[in-house]
Order: sequence, then structure tokens, then C-alpha cells
Amino acid sequence: MKIKHQLAIFNALTRLLVIVILWLMLPILVQNVVYHHINNSLLEKKKKFIEHLNQEEINDFIENPDDSTETFSEFSTLHSEFLVLSRVPIKPRQKKTTFTNEYRKIENEESEYRILKHHFTYEGEDYQLEIGSSLSEVNDLTFVIRFFILIVFVVILLITFLADTFYIEYLLKPFYKIIDTKIRRVNEPETFDHTPIKAASRDFRELDFVLNQMMDRIAEVFKKEKQFISNVSHELLTPIALLKNKLENLLQNESLDDNAFDKIAGSLKTLDMLKKIINNLLLISRIDNNQYEANEEINLREIVVDLQEDLQDRIDDREIQFVNKMENSFIFLGNKTLIHILIYNLVTNAIKYNKPNGNIIIEDGFVDEHYFIQVKDSGIGMDESQLEKIFSRFARINSDQEGQGLGLAIAQSIASFHHIEIKVESEIGKGTSFVLWFQKLIKS
Repeated sequence: MKIKHQLAIFNALTRLLVIVILWLMLPILVQNVVYHHINNSLLEKKKKFIEHLNQEEINDFIENPDDSTETFSEFSTLHSEFLVLSRVPIKPRQKKTTFTNEYRKIENEESEYRILKHHFTYEGEDYQLEIGSSLSEVNDLTFVIRFFILIVFVVILLITFLADTFYIEYLLKPFYKIIDTKIRRVNEPETFDHTPIKAASRDFRELDFVLNQMMDRIAEVFKKEKQFISNVSHELLTPIALLKNKLENLLQNESLDDNAFDKIAGSLKTLDMLKKIINNLLLISRIDNNQYEANEEINLREIVVDLQEDLQDRIDDREIQFVNKMENSFIFLGNKTLIHILIYNLVTNAIKYNKPNGNIIIEDGFVDEHYFIQVKDSGIGMDESQLEKIFSRFARINSDQEGQGLGLAIAQSIASFHHIEIKVESEIGKGTSFVLWFQKLIKS
């Protein structure tokens, strides 16, 4: 999951947590506000009643306590309010005014009321005044308010989530641009783009600056390493040539016995192998340093046909069936010698690690306007650990086989030089498939 989505989800979850807390607290908040308003209203009505109270009115209420019309009509004919006055002794330390929620049955209809109970003394008599206000409408209103606020919360959550997603994406745009242009597309330090990334955030500008510095140091190290390999290889070829010449002269000495002759011949073979390794390292170094031209027209079909003729003796010795299924005369610009080495290394690798009476199939085609050529064998195959280091220098699949482990490393360098992508698929005991994908079609 991308960081922008993680941040957006985190912000949404924190808002959701706040909304849940507010939702749980909402009934208490609404209830307090509503009760505060009703209490004030009841206190105002109590005040007016007390102010206009006289003995005649008291006697009227007391003498007709069951007269519901007279008792309730003064406030409401819909039973939303009621007033009851009764003689009740005032207890010691009793609060003068209290508020309670009680159910009252009025005209066979039971409802919940917010009731103000006020105790007072008038002309030596203790009285209790009860003024009630129905809570049925308040409960309905509370439900409506909660439902409305829930909808508002959900809308706010969705809007803020989308806003966070777009804003975070805007903030992280330079970060993804750095990854795309300066990391993912860079195969060699020399191809690194040092163009500064425009970013509103200082952090990303600093990241870009530090990345440029790091790549400069890496490029310098790569350059020194390539130069070192090239220089060392050149310096080693001269003493090797001198040693080989001296050993060859020694072979001309007729006084040598068979034992000495075999030792000198073995030394010459070792020198030849060392010379081949150095030449291969020089080849890789020159390819990596772009010392080759890439302006020749190359026909891959012709190269494969020529290779089949050159390697036919080796193919026959291993009793391998070579099948050329190429149907396209694909032509592109590059270095013909290097491409020949690339295909040669893949085919000889397929011969070397094949099974007796096995087969090698070469075919080509087009997928999404990209040309490919596949070299497939029925050899011993490789596991995942071997596939991971297959293009590493001096890495060999099987230690019993001859070779220096540089063939596929050279193939990888040549492919990178021509902007060709190599894909490898392999299965133990079933064989290996190398596919060369060409990014640009010059002509076909």
C-alpha cells in the first residue's frame, strides 16, 4: 500500500474515532441543552404563577384537584404541560426547587414529563407546586438531531478523506517523481538525471540534493573501478604474452622428458585460460565505458543461421537437436560483433548445460509492438538461488562444467548497451529459457 493511502486512511480513522466519541457524547450534550432550556421555561412559569398567586386561586386549585379541565387548561389542551398545587409539609433541609423526569398519567394517557417541584409557604401554609412539560416532542427532536448530525459526520468524513487523498498525493508528487526519474529508470550511474526536482517541500528538495550527491560519488567509484579493470587487464596481458612465448620456446627443447613436457603444456593451457578471462573482463569494461559504436544494421535471423553453422560440430557431438523457428527478419541498429557475442554466449550456454539428445529451440515474434527472440533448451535447469546470481561475474551454474562464469555477464553488458532486456525462466530438470526484449523497433 502506498504511503499516500496509508496517511489518508490514518487521518480517516482518527476522524472516525473523534466522530464516534462525539456520537456517544451527543445524547448527553443534547439532553443537557434541552433540559437547561426546559428548566428555564419551567422556572419562568413558576415565577409568574407565584407572583399572581392569591388565597382565592389556591382554594380553587385545592378544592378542585380532580378537575382536569381547570387544572390543565391553563397551560395546554394537548397534555404537553400540567400544573398541580397541593398542601405538602416542608421537610427539614428539603430543597426548595427540584427537577425530575417522571411518567404521569393524564386522561388515561401516560407520558414522560420534565417536572419542576417547588415548595413554598403562603400565609402560614406549606404548599408544593408541580409544573410539568412533556418530553415526547423533545425525544423526537433529539432523535432527528442525532440522525441529522450522523449524516453530517459521514459527509464530512468522506469529504475530508478525499481531500486528504488528493492533498497528500500533491505533497508526495515530487517523491514519486524522484523514484520514477532518478531511481527506477537508472541502470547506470552515467545515465542519472541531475536535473533538480521542483518541490514545495524542503524535505523533498533536500532528498533530491542528497540523492544527486550520492549518485555523483557512485558514478565516480564506478568510473574508477572500470578504469582500474581496464588498466590491470592491459598490464596483465603483456607478462602473460611473455610467459607464453618463453614456455613455447621451452617446448622446442628436445632434451625435455615427457613429464616436463606435460607440465609446460599444462602451464600454457592455464595461461590461455587466464588470457581469455582478461580479454573477457576487458570486453565488459569497454562495453560499460561505451567504447563501441552502435550504428550497424543487424539482421538477427542471419546471425542465428551463421551461429548454427559455426556450432554444428558441438551440437552434433552432444547429439542435440537445434530447431530454428525464427520467422522475422528483424533489423535494428547496433554493434554486430557484440550482438554476435550475445547470441553466441546464450546458445553455447544452452549447449553446455543441455542433456544428451536434448533440444535447443530459437524462435522470435512481436508482442505489443516489441520484438523478442527466445533461446530455449531442455537442459538441467536452475533453481531460484541460481537465477538470482546468473548474471554475476564468475558465477557458474555447475562447478563440474568448464568455463570462467563470464559468458552471461558479458551477455548482460551487451544487452544493456543496446537497451535490450533479458528475461530468464528456468525449472530444475526441464530447462531454461532466455528471452531478449527489444524496446525500440527501427525496422522489420
